[in-house]
Amino acid sequence: MDYKKTLNLPATKFSMKANLLEKEPLIQKKWEKDVLYEQIRAARTNKKKYILHDGPPYPTGELHIGTGLNKILKDFIVRFFTMEGYDAPYVPGWDCHGLPIEHRVMQEVGSEVKHLTKTEIRKKCKKYAEKFVTIQKKQFKALGVLGDWEHPYLTFTPAYEAGVIEVFAKLVENGYVYRSRKPIHWCTRCATALAEAELEYHDKTSPSVYVHFKIKDTLKNFFPDDGNEGVSLMIWTTTPWTLPANLAIALHPGYDYTAIRYFHPKTNKKEVSLLADGRIDEVLQSLGIKDFKKLGTVKGIELEGVKYQHAFMDRTGFVVMADYVTLSDGTGCVHIAPGHGQEDFITGIKYHLPVLSPVNAEGVFTGEAGEFAGQNIIEGNTSIINKLDAVGALLQKTNITHSYPHCWRCKNPVIFRATEQWFVNLDHNNLRSTVLKEIKNVKWIPSWGENRMEKMVSDRPDWCISRQRSWGVPIPAFFCKNCGQEHIDAKTIFFVRDKFEAEGADAWFFKDASHFLSQDAQCKKCGSVHFEKEMDIFDVWFESGSSHNSVLRKRSELEYPADLYLEGTDQHRGWFQLSLIPSVGAWGKAPFKSVLTHGFVVDEMGEKMSKSIGNFISVEDILKEFGADILRLWTSSMDYQHDMGVSRNLINRCSDAYRRIRNTFRYLLSNLYDFNPHENAIPHDALLEIDRWAIHKTQELIKQITVNYETLQFHKVFHSIHNFCAVEMSSFYLDILKDRLYTFAKDSRERRAAQTALHTILLTLVKLSAPIIVHTAEEVWSNIEFKDEDLWSIHLTTFPKCNPAWTDASLNQNWENLINIRTDVAKELEKMRAAKAIGNSLEASVSLFTENEDRYKFLIKYENDLPALFIVSEVKVRRNGIGKNAVKGELTQDIWIECDVSQHKKCERCWNYRESVGTVKEFQTLCGRCADVLTDFR
Repeated sequence: MDYKKTLNLPATKFSMKANLLEKEPLIQKKWEKDVLYEQIRAARTNKKKYILHDGPPYPTGELHIGTGLNKILKDFIVRFFTMEGYDAPYVPGWDCHGLPIEHRVMQEVGSEVKHLTKTEIRKKCKKYAEKFVTIQKKQFKALGVLGDWEHPYLTFTPAYEAGVIEVFAKLVENGYVYRSRKPIHWCTRCATALAEAELEYHDKTSPSVYVHFKIKDTLKNFFPDDGNEGVSLMIWTTTPWTLPANLAIALHPGYDYTAIRYFHPKTNKKEVSLLADGRIDEVLQSLGIKDFKKLGTVKGIELEGVKYQHAFMDRTGFVVMADYVTLSDGTGCVHIAPGHGQEDFITGIKYHLPVLSPVNAEGVFTGEAGEFAGQNIIEGNTSIINKLDAVGALLQKTNITHSYPHCWRCKNPVIFRATEQWFVNLDHNNLRSTVLKEIKNVKWIPSWGENRMEKMVSDRPDWCISRQRSWGVPIPAFFCKNCGQEHIDAKTIFFVRDKFEAEGADAWFFKDASHFLSQDAQCKKCGSVHFEKEMDIFDVWFESGSSHNSVLRKRSELEYPADLYLEGTDQHRGWFQLSLIPSVGAWGKAPFKSVLTHGFVVDEMGEKMSKSIGNFISVEDILKEFGADILRLWTSSMDYQHDMGVSRNLINRCSDAYRRIRNTFRYLLSNLYDFNPHENAIPHDALLEIDRWAIHKTQELIKQITVNYETLQFHKVFHSIHNFCAVEMSSFYLDILKDRLYTFAKDSRERRAAQTALHTILLTLVKLSAPIIVHTAEEVWSNIEFKDEDLWSIHLTTFPKCNPAWTDASLNQNWENLINIRTDVAKELEKMRAAKAIGNSLEASVSLFTENEDRYKFLIKYENDLPALFIVSEVKVRRNGIGKNAVKGELTQDIWIECDVSQHKKCERCWNYRESVGTVKEFQTLCGRCADVLTDFR
């Protein structure tokens, strides 16, 4: 007889091969055809909402794997809360305005850009953005990210633009907006102001100079022995190009300042320098001066107002006081140019200094720089140093490398430059303190995000929200043509909002100012009714930071504030902070209840990914090589609170984990081919103990994974699912079940009990995995004949709940003890294999010895289960008389183990070596159990 035909061999409907590259697009097409997202929304109507608000990426090219990871993390959360029963709509968005896109377009256009109007530039930028929105949308969908892709939010749409204007109107109405000439970060290449969030810090080599400024006032009262040389203030700077704008020198009021006389080899004469006493040794060592004489010391405050002659400009400056002067570097005498530094500017206000900034938008000196007019500041550095040398004011020139701000788009160093800009006043009406209070009301994940955000808000200057570019939402302000007075008020801005909502912001650039003003608009200063428009646009961060209004407050399916914002750690100074400030300023509260941040994606060596160094990985490449579910599984495996190393090798390793999980599903499905729970299921109390243990472990898994999803710890979800499949299931329970599933009678209680447990585990495991391996879970669900929910998609189902009636701590402890014994036995069996005494473990017979009465009772209770547990043919439990070859257990030390080669014959059907083989006349090569099965089979 062909005994294979009598075995309950598993079905092969669910393929061993994943074929993700072919299957995933087909599954996605079905989701789209059957409008899965819309069905989910309908199913969750009137349920409690959970809103994750999408931070908009720039549509500037193919998706980076880091952007893909960000979207996948969001999808995990939305899918879990949806399965938990929440109405969790997901509206994706793109930040379509701003310098990133305009910069790319300018690169494409090249020198012809100078001939284009703002309207023409905007058309090209919009076309570019639309192109990459389409490309990125396709890639996000290919990652299995489910959302309202047919109705995303795009920042160039009239409705969104109107929402931005509305936020601005509220800030103006509340008194937070002002216009002022003050120094801000300025990119000379892009010719625009930049916010702190638009800066990157890189090393830069700069000239380092020590310079003398000759004091004009007599200091004989302080330094009577200064000779005929006169005293000079010694300053140190790494930006010589700002010296034409020098108007003052700052000292610390509480520091000691000493005049020293020495011979300087460079100037070839005696010099008398005034500098902080605490900096003398380090400065003179740098200058190569060993011999010097102290002429006297005075407190900084006593020198306030002392006049000096500018080193090369026909200008007199004076000494001012500033607490920010330190002794960590320099000379303790700080060169002050109010038009080129934030602290300088504040000091200038205190001492009524003019805001001198003799540099134009392209970084070229203006006529106010005297002989240096027309020079770029880079070449101006050299010219100014040469001038200092020529007039005898240069004490030393070297180069230093230091961290310096660069433009985030063109990567060039930026400068501080005073220009007229629009600002949000952080200290008006206690806005800063209100924002700080709101920060404490937000849950920050990780928790250190709270302190980081508090420090950033506490230390930040007023927010410069204006940009001198073309591609963005224009600032709705006007200027009187008669007197130049600015015209800006909430009523006017709301009027502009309505125009933008109807016509779009493009209208601003080709329609007359009168089109955007009400008929009663007039200058508050001179009464004129003739105005011109402000042509600056909003900082792109102000636009994206207004998404809480344009999206959350405007779309009926969403709510404000959102439950969660989720982005990379760089967004503490970017989108998180610049959404928080306008939301609090306009509506009095934070736009989010929780904020989650993740680290950066780096290569295996910890280097930031870059196309230029060749370690860049695109989403498209990974999808072509591995498919979405393996990338999603890798994403879930990472502890996103830290930087995450990624490479093809690392993702490939994750594909091994995917195969283990998939093979677990394959085993479960293939062994349920003839199981109908309505007819074949065994009541829980009637299951075998090991089956109840497996179900108990599944309930524990539900509790553990639910908490991990709720706390957004996806790496713990991954490890729990993977370990459950690889350890509890594949290496233990499923391995043990094979004999029962394949060789027992088809409808035997033992086999149906196993199938009952497998069916429960399958339904649970597929739902627990569904938010992560979305395509695989869908495929598994489609192959389950008898589901617990009559729904075509796994993603319409509800998340499993732990059944307390199926948990049993005492039973679990018994089986944990048995697993330990099994581990000790397995070590001894492996020794027999190594010695080639056996090949298959079924060839072995095991004896367990114990002198412990409680242990003996425990083992006797499970004696009939032990052969299946150990996957051997025979196990004997003995109270005394420890065998001479017995080995003491390692995990269970009151047990001795002796393994021998079985002396019985092998059953040709179940391969067990049993005493009963050949005892049934009709089946001489079978054991008694198989003979009984075949008797019924016939």
